[in-house]
Amino acid sequence: MNRTAIAIITLGALTIFLGMGVRQANGLFLSPVTSALGIGRETFSLAIALQNMIFGLPLLGILADRVGSRLVLIGGALLYATGLFLFGMVTTPSGLYLTLGLVIGLALSGVGYVVILGAVAQVVPERRRTTVFGLITAAGSLGMFAVVPGAQWLLSSLGWQGAATGLGAVFVMVALLAFGFPGRSPRTSSPTAPEPLGESSLGQALLRASRHRGYWLLNMGFFVCGFHVSFVATHLPAFLTDNGMTAALGATALSLVGLFNLFGSMLAGWLGDRYRKKLLLSGLYLFRAVTISLFLLLPLSVPSALIFGAVIGFLWLATVPLTSGMVAQIFGSRFLSTLYGIVFLSHQLGAFLGVWLGGRVFDATGSYTSVWLLAVALGLAASLVHLPISDKRIRLIESAAN
Repeated sequence: MNRTAIAIITLGALTIFLGMGVRQANGLFLSPVTSALGIGRETFSLAIALQNMIFGLPLLGILADRVGSRLVLIGGALLYATGLFLFGMVTTPSGLYLTLGLVIGLALSGVGYVVILGAVAQVVPERRRTTVFGLITAAGSLGMFAVVPGAQWLLSSLGWQGAATGLGAVFVMVALLAFGFPGRSPRTSSPTAPEPLGESSLGQALLRASRHRGYWLLNMGFFVCGFHVSFVATHLPAFLTDNGMTAALGATALSLVGLFNLFGSMLAGWLGDRYRKKLLLSGLYLFRAVTISLFLLLPLSVPSALIFGAVIGFLWLATVPLTSGMVAQIFGSRFLSTLYGIVFLSHQLGAFLGVWLGGRVFDATGSYTSVWLLAVALGLAASLVHLPISDKRIRLIESAAN
């Protein structure tokens, strides 16, 4: 790879490191914010659920395919900083929905995986693409490992308002990093990586995807991924404190999720360039179901919480390089930000349900048990839906009605 590709990969990894690291600290704010504002967990969960849904809207991915990643990333980073500053000032549920939900959700769609992976796919040869996607996903995991403990320290030292302001300052740095991205996306990704869709239009790409059964199955599977990771990230700290554990243990468990996802994402990316991605995805979702089942069946303790964080972390976002890699493998990289953005929207719809349902069920029953069981069932279902996907490349002469 040339210097331009290496530079974009590096900047993308740094952006994901900071962006996803701060995002994964949301769960730490649940208890202090609900206590300070005198609201139930469902209210806070609904704000995060709205954030996840708006985060998943593919509008900024489509914009990045048209105007390039630089402007989208700069705007997203500045909007994220603004949202966090305003979040630190809220006093009502409506303010929570507006800042933590709407503003930060929109900002995340501009600095997240959809835009970053779309930019990187344009400069990375196809034979290395899934490996590089795994490295960038791992950067988000490293951010979770490094930023979550820092956010917990800010909460302990400055309170939740001060912590929100401090985290907002991080995104001024992200905006500066964004100046290193290309102003416009090139028409093709690499002279060494022929694309199955060639010079087709965005409309043609969307039509082919809409007629491809495997594309819809990928959407279904990624829905489950969103349900899992958002429910765990938001509610695991509160679940542990409800059962007599410390807040510090919740932060430590989340940081272990980030640390072990670093290894899981890189391994998934490496394996995805060597083995069939759909089979790897099927195995990942099956292991998630098994891991959650064991966490529920075994007595809850400090070691079991930490082991759960490590194991679920290894499986956490290993789905990202494999799912995005499958989209690029089948449809090409020219419109990856759009096509993967639509799949990511499905992920975020699952995230909306996982976060909101967790708060809703807890407020109604005082327990998360039924949501954990649903997470197990969804994991088993996701394991099955990937098996019939046709992962052959689509070419211009094909009808794509697989």
